[in-house]
Amino acid sequence: MIECWRWFGPLDAIPLGEVAQAGATGVVTSLHELDYGVVWPVETIRARRSLIADAGLGLDWTVVESLPVHEDIKRGDGDLATLFANYRQSMANLAACGITTICYNFMPVLDWTRTTLASGQRGGSRSLRFDAPQMAAFDILMLKRPGAEADWPESVQAAGAAWFAASSQADRDTLLASIMAGLPGAYARYDVDGLRAELATWAGVDRDALRANYDRFLAEVIPAAEDLGIRLGVHPDDPPRPLMGLPRIVSGAEDIAWVLSRQESRANGLTLCSGSLGANPANDVPAIAARFADRIAFAHLRNVAKDPDGSFEEAAHLEGDTDMAALIAVLLAEEARRRETGRADADIPFR
Repeated sequence: MIECWRWFGPLDAIPLGEVAQAGATGVVTSLHELDYGVVWPVETIRARRSLIADAGLGLDWTVVESLPVHEDIKRGDGDLATLFANYRQSMANLAACGITTICYNFMPVLDWTRTTLASGQRGGSRSLRFDAPQMAAFDILMLKRPGAEADWPESVQAAGAAWFAASSQADRDTLLASIMAGLPGAYARYDVDGLRAELATWAGVDRDALRANYDRFLAEVIPAAEDLGIRLGVHPDDPPRPLMGLPRIVSGAEDIAWVLSRQESRANGLTLCSGSLGANPANDVPAIAARFADRIAFAHLRNVAKDPDGSFEEAAHLEGDTDMAALIAVLLAEEARRRETGRADADIPFR
């Protein structure tokens, strides 16, 4: 397997020297400064790859995470021909620069959602946390989304109301900032009114509509990816559940089966994120990996510990709820199978 590190570009607080010191040989990054939907220029891609390779640290830009899908494509809104053409051209430009593994997602509005970015752990370490009561408080009492109560159990609503009653304005501001952290790159962060307005643009986009829009996206880009030798890997929903009235359609094994069946090509692949999938108690992550092993393009090896109320937080690799040793055994077996069949993509990059 190819050990990689997520690097956010020249402004990242973690310099490339420390990435190499951690043992990585691959870099997972993106052109975060570019707006969604524009063509990634060859010159910009080449300059970023050279910045990584020319550092003399044995590093290479191995995976793009991510080449974002414009929100209009997810909504199915307007004339999308230019956006699809731009996505295909960006893939072509990446392939021309020797970068052929792309992670992306089809989550509406937010790429990922947490309520706490620095949950305290033993020894002074910190981790990300999704607290279901706090999210319910945000949804019902801060966002005031109509019908939000129906999405949360009464016990979670009660705990959320208690948190809200005891919280200061600073606490609520921190919660909003944590939730908005799921908007990466060039996107501006919303305040509560801005988020409410953005959610209004999704009125009428239910699970079936989002699936139809995703189906169209795959039909528009996967044949081009196959011709270019690119593997696209969809990242599962994070968390794997509907949020703020928005549907989520890549949350478990049957969702993944649907995605991969829409275009029967290795170019239409999976980013196996054990953390995202592991946040749903119904997901057996090693079993999902084994079922879709042939289509895994990239892996995120994370673990989470879940609470009965639907909360979860990042956990040490061998201390969370997913059997990581069993998961690694599946991935190593798949690599061996690929080598036996002579596949060029035998080595699976992971971060």
